[in-house]
Amino acid sequence: MTSPFRTEVADGIAELEMCNPPVNAFGVDAQFALAAEIEALGRREDVRVIIVAAVGKGFFAGLDIKEMAADPSLIVPANRANYDTFAAIHLNPKPVIAAVHGYVLGGGIGIAGSADLVVAADDAYFGVPEIDRGGMGMGAHLQRMFSLQKVRYMYFTGDTIDAAEAYRLGAVERVVQRAELRPAARGIAGRIASKSPQMIRIAKRSLNGVEDGSLEDKYRWEQGFTFEAYLMSDSAEAREAFAEGRDPRFDGPGPAGGAGWEGP
Repeated sequence: MTSPFRTEVADGIAELEMCNPPVNAFGVDAQFALAAEIEALGRREDVRVIIVAAVGKGFFAGLDIKEMAADPSLIVPANRANYDTFAAIHLNPKPVIAAVHGYVLGGGIGIAGSADLVVAADDAYFGVPEIDRGGMGMGAHLQRMFSLQKVRYMYFTGDTIDAAEAYRLGAVERVVQRAELRPAARGIAGRIASKSPQMIRIAKRSLNGVEDGSLEDKYRWEQGFTFEAYLMSDSAEAREAFAEGRDPRFDGPGPAGGAGWEGP
């Protein structure tokens, strides 16, 4: 089986390229492999900076919803695979640059929101379609990029934000033409790679430590609601409708066989 990603290392810069057509959605096993590769790059002495990029229509669509619809029991390992991937980026001892283009959705937000910097092609757009797919998650990572109320608007409506607006709101470092995306990311990576690796390592640890709360703890909180959502009839209908390419038909708010929980 062809790997859904490939890695090259040169001049202290590791470039991990996701390449799983047609939409760069990963199955659970592939997502675990992605997390392991990012962790491994962080341990390599010849790597000082990591760039995560992609080829194809868009950056990353996250976990394969069709795989999840076919086997709802995958929710537990899927949650773990997502958690491991985003933590591998956020807690990586090396700075991580997300070089994004096209759609940056769901798990793509998890990657971009975990990264230290985001460089975007001018065709990039950001969104969280989780509610329309019967899931939860990525709110914590989206909140690392956008303001609290902007996040809620995006989450509740499913609306996306384009690269120019994301730049205006401070979510991305630079917006460039698609052809210039990789060179722009490499240019920034090269500047970081020229610095003392010891100083960069402690700088990242220091900056992670002064963030508002733990990104990983926040995401674990969200994942509890992801699991709860998967027990609801509306979630199942949303996943099945997406897999079948039709509009969902919602009957009510509660989980299958009972009333909804009103917490926390």
